[in-house]
Amino acid sequence: MPEFLELIPPASALEKLLRHLPYRQPRMEVIMTEKALGRVTALPVVSPEPLPAFSRSTVDGYALRAADTYGASEGFPGYCKLVGEVPMGGVPNFRLSAGECALIHTGGMLPEGADCVLMVENSQQVNVEEIEILKAVARGENVLAVGEDVKTGEEVIPAGKILGPADLGGLMALGITQVFVSNPPRVGIISSGDEVIPPDGKPVGGQVRNINTYSLGALIEKYGGVSVSYGILPDQENLLLAAVKNALAECDMVVITAGSSASVRDLTSKVIDQAGKPGVLVHGMNVKPGKPTILAVCDGKPVIGLPGNPVSALVIAWLTVAPVLDRLNGVNYRIAPKIQARLTTNLASQAGREDWVPVLVHQNEDGFNAEPIFFKSNLIFMLAKADGLVKIEADANGIEAGTIVDIHLF
Repeated sequence: MPEFLELIPPASALEKLLRHLPYRQPRMEVIMTEKALGRVTALPVVSPEPLPAFSRSTVDGYALRAADTYGASEGFPGYCKLVGEVPMGGVPNFRLSAGECALIHTGGMLPEGADCVLMVENSQQVNVEEIEILKAVARGENVLAVGEDVKTGEEVIPAGKILGPADLGGLMALGITQVFVSNPPRVGIISSGDEVIPPDGKPVGGQVRNINTYSLGALIEKYGGVSVSYGILPDQENLLLAAVKNALAECDMVVITAGSSASVRDLTSKVIDQAGKPGVLVHGMNVKPGKPTILAVCDGKPVIGLPGNPVSALVIAWLTVAPVLDRLNGVNYRIAPKIQARLTTNLASQAGREDWVPVLVHQNEDGFNAEPIFFKSNLIFMLAKADGLVKIEADANGIEAGTIVDIHLF
């Protein structure tokens, strides 16, 4: 079997692909804010009003003037006249003067004349008309001022933000019940191979059930895309080329599994070069698993050829398909989740090759331990059992047991 002409580090390969992708403003749609979790903002969101809209208490206690509390302590308490109670959800119908206070509950509107709130535990009620002040309070203490969280006209969420639970809560607090988000990119998935059959089929001889369409489809959905299956194609150039062209016409991105290694029957690279310009940019990465990966651009759309082995396909899709989806969605940044753990076993590696090794993570009183899973690239449950992946850098010969490593959660 012929060797690849050039093996490129995964990060460099991805950068090359992204560099050849023309910038396109993501298509957008308006959806209900309550349905927008995980979606990407297509436009900045600007606040139509201040938040809070009124000065409010953050504690249960007494609204008063800070000047009336100065010098007060448990040994030398101050005194204040109790003139009323702030109604929850209502506007106080009184104004506080010097030496006066009002009972207020968390979230209540600060009455006029008050500039702070004394916590109830730092007070004592002497009678129905008077309280003792057992601690001095500073101006603005225990109070949220108008616009302290958000000012009118302030950009509260930028374009390209992946919306989380707090974002949705904030939008609802401002009365923003609809939001502009990017349309999820459509990603065509083509599985190739004479040996591949549907999951509901009964394998005979050397046949195997189709895994990649479904695992890759799930990854695409997780990273904000819509997966579109174009079925299982036999190892025939004309049929594969027709499917790729069809997928390119209907989708924003195409992923082809199997057919990427350098054997005489592997047609993916040849077909991609016929499907659009400039065609194949990278054929082969110095990574394990996933050496025979293809990265391409066909007439402005990304095309990625993944290995047929399920573990290789999924790991490389996480390294390449996911960041391309972020690009198509207009995502400004994504914080990749990871934890640190102590490696329990020596990990060997071939210098000059980047390795990604699945691990099990165990928690103990000292933190986390990472137990490597030694696997073969066609054993999907070896990856399913893993909690994350450890990266061995290309310039290393391995990692010694006891080393603290980053566990990438994918």
